[in-house]
Amino acid sequence: MGNCYVIVIDGLGVGAQEDAVEYGDENENTLVHLCKETGCKLPNLQRMGLGNIIPLSSVPVESDPLCAYGKMREVSAGKDSTTGHWEIAGVQLNQPFPTYPEGFPQKVIDQFCDGIGKEQVLVNKPYSGTEVIADYGEEHLQTGYPIVYTSADSVFQVAAHVDVTPVDTLYEWCEYARSEVLQDEHGVGRVIARPFEGTAGNFDRISEERHDYSLAPPDYNLINRLQQEGIKTYSIGKIIDLFGGDGFTQFRRTKSNAEGISQLLSLMSAASDSFVFVNLIDTDQKYGHRLDPAGYAECLQEIDRAIPAIVSKLEEDDILIITSDHGNDPTSESTDHSREFVPVLLFPHRKAFQRNMGTRETFSDIACTAADFFGVNADYPGSSMLNGDQ
Repeated sequence: MGNCYVIVIDGLGVGAQEDAVEYGDENENTLVHLCKETGCKLPNLQRMGLGNIIPLSSVPVESDPLCAYGKMREVSAGKDSTTGHWEIAGVQLNQPFPTYPEGFPQKVIDQFCDGIGKEQVLVNKPYSGTEVIADYGEEHLQTGYPIVYTSADSVFQVAAHVDVTPVDTLYEWCEYARSEVLQDEHGVGRVIARPFEGTAGNFDRISEERHDYSLAPPDYNLINRLQQEGIKTYSIGKIIDLFGGDGFTQFRRTKSNAEGISQLLSLMSAASDSFVFVNLIDTDQKYGHRLDPAGYAECLQEIDRAIPAIVSKLEEDDILIITSDHGNDPTSESTDHSREFVPVLLFPHRKAFQRNMGTRETFSDIACTAADFFGVNADYPGSSMLNGDQ
């Protein structure tokens, strides 16, 4: 049977979708703009066919790419990580998770405060994560009130200084918010714990201690379906959090892309007949949201350097899919995710129905492909990218 590996390079869009204007993202193109601004060279991803998907100024077309290549359209409403990963796993959302451009209703804040024993919170409006601690961190130190903020995405983020609120306590607050407050009509996609450290004027988020609490996906998602058939499922990175902490045989949270790649290579030495779902978050979290094209380019190059090692560990019966969950253009004026097509590369190309797979109609083609690969009956929207001979 073999292993199916899916690697999500978080926030790697390849151009605005037709409906991007509805999200204010009609001018976004993460990879094109990144290559134009930084001249980013990606020789191994180029060899796989990344430059064949769309014209890229610094990643040329490959005449004989190792992968089948194409791009995928997101059907679900929204442009957040939970929505993107769920659609990859066969779950399409007709309605987006709720967002709060004016901040959360007072009844939500009051219920949260009552549950954690605080009189009030600070901020309660959309804000940049780095700017909110710069602007309110000192007041937080003086009062002990947690900083609650959101963004254009469906998120309830809670920031607290580790000298005021221990990380474990912050996690407990967020677990309470997820399970008791933010359900039903206020069921945001994610509650996110955002610990930070430092002194006034020099506050820094502790990214490796961030923790996401997502809603649980519907039971029919790919991960649960594979487990029902006795197929082992593995999560590397934040995948486990995006699926409500359930559905995986084993999960390995990571603090960086380097650790994620290391964990993947380690698992590849032992995995058999398994589905391995990997998220490499640094492109999005550290560089896309912070509008840092140079850092984003270096991060992509780190992934590119790992490609030969990853490919060398693939067995004859394995397949590897590299994709993304949304865009996050670091050259934009916006620090939010963007409504973009995402790349899809399938290795080896001989297992795909054709080398140039064009524009796929849904991220759920990956769920269809994985189900096809493992011979599992699953009625997911979309179609398999395999040729039927694997």
